[in-house]
Amino acid sequence: MAMPIAQGVELGPKAVEKWFQKLPHAKQKVIKLHFYFHDIVTGKNPTAITIAQSNMTAKSSTFFGSVAMIDDPLTVGPEPNSTIVGRAQGIYGSADQNEAGLLMTMNFVFTNGKYNGSTLSVLGRNPVFHQYREMPIVGGSGIFRLAQGIATAKTYWFNTSSGDAIVEYNVMVLHYSH
Repeated sequence: MAMPIAQGVELGPKAVEKWFQKLPHAKQKVIKLHFYFHDIVTGKNPTAITIAQSNMTAKSSTFFGSVAMIDDPLTVGPEPNSTIVGRAQGIYGSADQNEAGLLMTMNFVFTNGKYNGSTLSVLGRNPVFHQYREMPIVGGSGIFRLAQGIATAKTYWFNTSSGDAIVEYNVMVLHYSH
C-alpha cells in the first residue's frame, strides 16, 4: 500500500520518524508566501461564524468575548473569484477590552500549488485596525514540519457595516529541507 504524500513529503508515523532521523543533515530554508484572506461574516455562505459570546459582548465596543470559527479562502489576488491556494481554518476571538484585538489561532491549509497538502499554524494577537499586524508562525505540517516565522497582515478591504474583510498576508517561513 502506497503511503499518502503531501506534495513530495511522505506522511505517517514511520515517514515522520525517518524525516526526523535526517534532520541533523537538513538545511534551513526561507520561503516567502503572499496571499489574500477572505473573511466573510454575512450572506448565504459566510466563512466566519460566531460560535460563542459572553453576556457583556453586546455592550462592548470591541465585541470582547466574541469567538468565531473560520474556514476562509486564501487566494492569489484580492478578488473573490481569484485562484484559491488554500483555506484559513481555526478560531479567532475578541480578546481586548480597549481596542479591536483578536486572538488568532488558525492553520493555513494549502490545497493548491507546490505546497498542496501542507499547513502552517498561526497563534497570535491581531489588532485589526493597525495598518500592519504581526503574528507568529508556530509550526506546520508536510513541507512545513517544524516551521517558524512571521505572518504580517494588512487590511485590503473592510466593509464597516457588514464586517466582511479581505486581508493581505505576507508570510516569511523558516523550515527544514532535506
